[in-house]
This record gives sequence, C-alpha cells and structure tokens, in this order.
Amino acid sequence: SGIPVTFLGSQYVLGHEAMKRMQTSNVLVSGLRGLGVEVAKNLVLGGVKSVTLHDPEPASWSDLASQFYLREEDVGCAQVPAGVSQVCPRCAQVPPGVPQVPAGDAAAPPPQVVVLTNSPLEEQLWVGDFCHSHGIKLVVADTRGLFGQLFCDFGEDMVVSDANGEQPLSAMVSMVTKGCPGEVTCLDEARHGFESGDFVTFTEVEGMEELNRCGPVEIRVLGPYTFSIGDTSGYGDYVRGGIVSQVKMPKHIHFKRLRDALAEPELLVTDFGKAERPPVLHRAWQGLHRFLRQHGRAPRPRHQGDAAEVLALTKEVAAGAELDEELVRELAFQATGDLAPVNAFIGGLAAQEVMKAVSGKFTPITQWLYFDALECLPEENRDTLLTEEQCRPRNSRYDGQIAVFGAELQAKLGAQKYFVVGAGAIGCELLKNFAMVGLGCGPEGSVTVTDMDTIEKSNLNRQFLFRPWDVTKLKSERAAAAAREMNPALRVCSRTDRVGPDTERVYDDDFFEGLDGVANALDNVDARLYMDRRCVYYRKPLLESGTLGTKGNVQVVIPFLSESYSSSQDPPEKAIPICTLKNFPNAIEHTLQWARDEFEGLFKQPAENVNQYLMDPKFLERTLRLAGTQPLEVLEAVQRSLVSDRPRAWPDCVAWACRHWHRQYSNNIPVTCPLWVHPVPPGCPVGAPWPLHLDYVVAAANLFAQSYGIVGSRDRAAVAELLRHVRVPPFAPKAGVRIHVSDQELQSASAALDDGRLEELKASLPSPEELPGFRMFPIDFEKVGAACPAPTPPPPPLGSKLIAGKIIPAIATTTAAVVGLACLELYKLVQGHRRLSSYKNAFLNLALPFVGFSEPLACPRNKYYEVEWTLWDRFEVQGLQPDGREMTLRQFLAYFKKEHRLEITMLSQGVSMLYSFFMPAAKLRERHDQPMTEIVTRVSKKKLGRHVKALVFELCCNDDSDADIEVPYVRYTIR
Repeated sequence: SGIPVTFLGSQYVLGHEAMKRMQTSNVLVSGLRGLGVEVAKNLVLGGVKSVTLHDPEPASWSDLASQFYLREEDVGCAQVPAGVSQVCPRCAQVPPGVPQVPAGDAAAPPPQVVVLTNSPLEEQLWVGDFCHSHGIKLVVADTRGLFGQLFCDFGEDMVVSDANGEQPLSAMVSMVTKGCPGEVTCLDEARHGFESGDFVTFTEVEGMEELNRCGPVEIRVLGPYTFSIGDTSGYGDYVRGGIVSQVKMPKHIHFKRLRDALAEPELLVTDFGKAERPPVLHRAWQGLHRFLRQHGRAPRPRHQGDAAEVLALTKEVAAGAELDEELVRELAFQATGDLAPVNAFIGGLAAQEVMKAVSGKFTPITQWLYFDALECLPEENRDTLLTEEQCRPRNSRYDGQIAVFGAELQAKLGAQKYFVVGAGAIGCELLKNFAMVGLGCGPEGSVTVTDMDTIEKSNLNRQFLFRPWDVTKLKSERAAAAAREMNPALRVCSRTDRVGPDTERVYDDDFFEGLDGVANALDNVDARLYMDRRCVYYRKPLLESGTLGTKGNVQVVIPFLSESYSSSQDPPEKAIPICTLKNFPNAIEHTLQWARDEFEGLFKQPAENVNQYLMDPKFLERTLRLAGTQPLEVLEAVQRSLVSDRPRAWPDCVAWACRHWHRQYSNNIPVTCPLWVHPVPPGCPVGAPWPLHLDYVVAAANLFAQSYGIVGSRDRAAVAELLRHVRVPPFAPKAGVRIHVSDQELQSASAALDDGRLEELKASLPSPEELPGFRMFPIDFEKVGAACPAPTPPPPPLGSKLIAGKIIPAIATTTAAVVGLACLELYKLVQGHRRLSSYKNAFLNLALPFVGFSEPLACPRNKYYEVEWTLWDRFEVQGLQPDGREMTLRQFLAYFKKEHRLEITMLSQGVSMLYSFFMPAAKLRERHDQPMTEIVTRVSKKKLGRHVKALVFELCCNDDSDADIEVPYVRYTIR
C-alpha cells in the first residue's frame, strides 16, 4: 500500500486515502512545553509528512513538569531555545520516517496546519488572521493546571468525507413497494441500523431494476426493518432480492477566523457534562490573557491579589454577563500549573483535530472547547491545604504540579507503590505520565511494570517509548528504561511474568499487600478480569482503561465505594447467523467469516482430531458420545485426512485444491446461492483459471501440502500447468436440497445418526503408527477464499487481516487522551477522595468528537440479619489458634454458628467441595477433626505453597429460620 509498517495502526483507523493525504502534509507546532511536545509526538506517531517545531524560549525548571523530552541538564543551557537543541533530536526518534525540523531552518516546508500552544492572545489573533486568509488550517491549544482550551479554524469550506469512521451499513432487501414514497423492507434477521437522513444505494434488485441505476438516495426511517426512499411509483414491480448499502456523503463545514469567533459564544462546544461552565471559561481565559499582557507574567499560585485582578479583567470582558467568580479565581490560581495528564488529554484531542484537518476524515470540533477537572482538588479544607506557601515554586521539576496541588500531595505521590500490568500503548503512556507526576519517585515509592512480550516494528506507531533499535527486545525492560530517562528519580522495576494463577508465587500476598494501587494496560478481557479479582481481594484501587481506534474508556475502581470491573459485562460480540453465511452472504464480513469457518473445517479441526486420534487411545470412545451427528462428521473428516484425501506428492495437493474449488464454487454455491457467483472477467480464455481462482488453488494446495509435510510451491505458472492434467468429476446435483433461511430451521433439519456408516468409518481408519502430524497457516487462504464468492469487491490485504484476524486498531491520539483521563483519577486516589461523585468514568470517541463522564456505580449492598456487606467485604478468620494449633472443620463450623449465627450447609475452596450437609456420615466424621489446610490438600490433591498466606472459602449458609442467605466469602489466614 506504500504505507510504512510503523504507521499501519493509523491506517487501520483512518483508511488508505486519508493516510495518503496525511503523508503529504506538513505541520508547524509552536510552543514546546508539555502540551506542544505532546501534540508533536502524537502527530509524528500518526504519520504526517513532517513536523516543524518552534519555541524561542530557553528550557526552565517549570518545563520539566510535563515536557518529557527535556532533561534536567537542559535547564538554562546558555539560553538555547528548547525546541532547537533538545526536543528535535529526541522527537525525531519517534518513529523513523517523519522529519522534525526546527522552525527557521531552510529545509522547513510550508505548513498546511499551524498549531499554537501556550501562546499569548495577540499572537493567536495575527497568526489566525494570516492562516485564515492564506488557506492554512489553525489549531490553538492551551492548558492551565486542571483547565484546558482548544480552538479550531479549518477554513471557509472544509469537506468531511466520513463523519464518524464507522463501516457503511448494508442489509438485504425483502420487499420494495411502489408509491410516493416507496417503502423498503429488509430481512428481519437483523435491524438495518440506518438513520433518517442517511443516503443509500441499491444493487442486485430484480424487477424494480431502476433502483440499481439510481445514485445515492436519502431515506427516512420508519422502523427497525423499514424505511422510505422517495417516489417509486414509476418503477417496475419488485420481484425479489437486492442489497441496500449506506453511502458516506461529503459534509461541508464553515469555520470563522479566531478574531471573529472570539466574540461569538454560540460557537462554544460544551465541556463534557458541565454545560454552564464554557461561557464563563471563555471570558475568564480572555481576562487571564489581559493580565498576562499587562504584567508579563502569569498570576502567582494561590495569590489572592492576582486572582482578584483577573476577576476584575474578566468582568470587563463579560460586560455584565453572569459569572461564576469562584471558577474565574480558580483559573487564576492555577495559571502557572502544568499537569502532564491534562496535557496528554488536550494534546491527544488537538493532534486528532490536526489529523482531521489534513485528511478530511471525522467530524472536527466547531470551534471552541473548554475542559476542567476541578474535582481533582481536595474534597475538604481546600483553603487550608492549598495556600500560597504550599503552592509556591521551589525550583523543582514538579513546580507545575505543586502550583495546583501543593507540596504535600507531591510527597504522597513520591511514596506511592503502583503496579502497571502491560507495557503496550497504554502502558507506555502510563509510565510517561507517572514519571512526569513523580509517582513512585520518592525513597519509599516504586513502580513495577510487567509484560512478557517483545517489541515488534508495528508497535512503534503508538508505543512511543520504544525506538527502532529496541525491536525484538522485551517491552517491559525498554519501557522502564525509557521512563527512567524522562525522570531519573523514578524507581521503576521491570518484570516479564504474565499475571495469572500460574504466577501467584511471583505476585503473591506480600507483593499485592505492599501496593497502593494497580493500573491495567491489558489487551484481553480474561487478564482484566483476573486483575480485577486480585484488586478486590487485596482491596486495592484499580485504574482500568482501553482503546479501540478513536474510541476509548476509563474506569476507576475504588475499594468500598464503587463496583468492580467484573460487576458489569460488555454485551456479547454480535455473531453472524449460520444460515446467512451458508446461503445469504451480503457483506465482505460474511465471506471472510465463511472463509474462516472453511479454514477451520479443512485444516484446523481435522488436524486436531487426527492428532488426538494418534495420541489418545480413548479418542474414539469420547467421539462416539458426542451429540447428534457430530460423531459421524468427526470420523468422516479423520477418514478423509488419513485415507481418501491423503496426498503422496505435490501434484496430489494441487489436484485436491482444484477439486475442492470446483466443489465449493462451481457446484455447491451456484446451487444454494446464485448471489455468490462472480462473472468470469472479459477476455479470460475458456478453461484457463481466473487469476483470483488460481490464487485460491495455490494457497489451498500449499496449506494442504504443509499439513502432510510435503514441500509446496508458489510458482503460479507451474501450478497452472499441473491443473491442466487434473480430472474433475462431473457434477450431479443432489435431490431434495433445501435452502434454510434460519438457524432454527437448519438445526431442525439435522440428519439422524447412521450407525452402519459409523462402523464402516471405524473399520477404514488405519492404525495411529502410520499417521503424520499436521501444520498450517491461515491468512492467504482466508483472503482469497473470502474474495472468490464475495458479492462485493475483494478486500485489500490489510482489510482482510483486520476483519479475519479481529485486530484491534489503535492510534496514539486516543491512547494519550485516555491515559490522561486515567491519571486525573490517580490524583483523587492518592488524596483519598471518599465521595463517589468526585470520581469520573470516561467514554470518548474522538471521531465525533464526544467525551462523556459518569459517576462510577456504587457497589451493590447485600444483607444478612442486620449486617450490610458488599463485594469488598469478607469474613476474616484466623486459622491458627492461640495454642499454635490450626482450626479444625468442627471448630470452623462452630465459629460461624457462635459468632455470626450462621449454619454452614456447604463449604468449598475453588472447585473443591470441602463440606456439605449431604456428605456420607463416614466422610463427615473423618473430616470433622482434621485441620482445614489438611482437608484442602487432600481434596484438591495439591500442596499449599509457602507463598500462600491465606485461603479463600465460599459458603452456603442458613440463618436462624433455616432459610438460605447470601453471605460474603471467607479469608482464612494460615500464616
């Protein structure tokens, strides 16, 4: 495709055309404090052609609060501008292929977009005038402590080719009426998903063929399966068939220049759930700029006089409009604040807006955006905790953070012990933010990061701590080293052990009990669920975050306050009905899934069955116990693999692939579903394989050959020559074939098991000693196998991998924004906020753009007798008695009867049943006087490791009235 492998993550999200436009775009970033370098980093990772960096100011201590490419030795380097001498070389390493040029350099190309960060209003205005009049797009971004501002001007007429980035929808048509308007009804297997105002086109409609020739038509939705399309009264009568597909129509957006937009509050965008604040912040920011112009400096932290002056200047701007005076004063108090998490969030949004400007992909911000996170401040005694003395600068790299939160919180951050699980895209951003805020940088603090994976080249476009020379090295080690370079005080330790039950000797009780919190950076649900259970058990807070393209989410789990990650589940992934795959495919996703199933049935499942037949003497016995016709299907597949279809040489593999192609695409599909058949291209000689079909045969023959250890060939000409000698049996259609229109009908039509055929198959199988092993690889087969029957054009290779491999696309902008929001929750956890309303779960989609915040759900409360409990509660039982002996089962049962008035009816540990009221009397007598750990060891047949300090028991209990009641689990301490 011409896109370097390091930018494939961006191409997955943006698409090929948008990515090509980005690769011809030049961007100027002015202002290289934390926000500016965050924007530049995200643009470099995104894959623009070049980034020109500009900043005339020398590096200072205040820059180190969030400028992760500056080092302490860079401060005051002979008044050399930070952007030229320090940032360029370090930014240029992320990743290779995107030049970063100092502004003023002769090689600096003219920009298509200018980004201004931390710039005075006068500069913003004249640059805005120049850019608007010369067709240059402008993004203005600024942060002040917990406040953020963003402005976009993308010209008089910006064309957006795709407003949301979602795949166009399609549906199968079952009826179209004649009328004004005509009504379209879709098959009721799934809702069509369209919205009123969408545009659609039609293909393969029979009868009313005028629909196939008309352009995109605007629709009005009538119901989940119906919509109207305008006048169809003059069209022919609808007969059958048809596919309706959504069409993304260009959208034109007009932007005003900054000078004009400054006075127009109607251009404001809400600040994500705090709708009353944007107008106030809009005016307060102008008042702050007036203060900066008059004094040549920002208001001092928590200085009442400076804040009062900013308020007075803001009132002049407001001209009588209502103001939230406390909000204005808070902006003045934090004007010198510089927080890495806020810069990460605003920087991610700003970089995404630049990408929208140059690519025309996704909906831009129109035009102002304001953000604040004031809930991060202390919940109580704010005036006492945040004084001018507490927040004064100390010539420390954390001065930008101390200006907002004071020196006491900085000391608490340094003493924290955190566990980062995963060192991928989110893990790298977490470590960068932790280094900047000083988490675990004190003598008592630490950060542990674990990841068992190694670095691949494709990781470089979003996992920004890694460099080209890190490829093949361990992620956790290189990420820890890179974060330590950003802040040498960071006490970070890298591990390579996977988190899970098999590593609980490594991540044991001592490890978890010593932590202050956990930050997940995982890419699979099972690991997330496991870590969530660990955090609930050890009562540790959890920062959970994830991304999917331009979408992202943050969840904060607070012990004894909120529910846990496991308390709610995402809806199951939508499955494609089997009857649709077999008989009515109407999208490339259907044919790719069909090819996946085909691969499983040809190369994966038979191979696994044969391997089991080879190694497991009970394979036949177990297979015959399967339900329905499964025993027959399994044994037929094994028999084909070992007897009837077994090749002896490479020509046999080609012959098998050819016959299979004819069986699937020349015989079966035309009979069951004419929709699947491709026409033969014009000029293709009769008898010669269509090039796509030849690709299929080559891929399938090689897969088949590798399964048997036969050397294959990719020589298309040689394969074509072998095909000339293949004899294909004549096709004889089966009588009584019926096309099933639903999965229920398909299941009810299953044939009865033929016992005679089973015995015949068992007798025909050779002995295991004669059988070879199997090897296979899928992707080529899936791509070509999906393209052969597809009613739509074959997908590009990258699209095939994305759909067939179920790859989760990721981009740096979303990752930065999500982690920024997660680290804002970290401030609250370290301060010990106890109001659930102070915490915010976040959901964002930068393509729309949308960011929503919600209060975490409170943990559900249960009750037994008058005792309330939640998932964070448990019974604490000390197994060792004062005399040094361990509690027996009899004593354990008596303890709960006496202390909690609970009659234990069943007791289990993991999957092991230790006690139940219906156990045989002899077994009960045997266990009653045994220590609890001895019972666990005997029943589970596993020894307890020395790392185990406590056991978890699950209880079923009755109360005094002999009614079943729900109770928490038991933590039984043995050491």
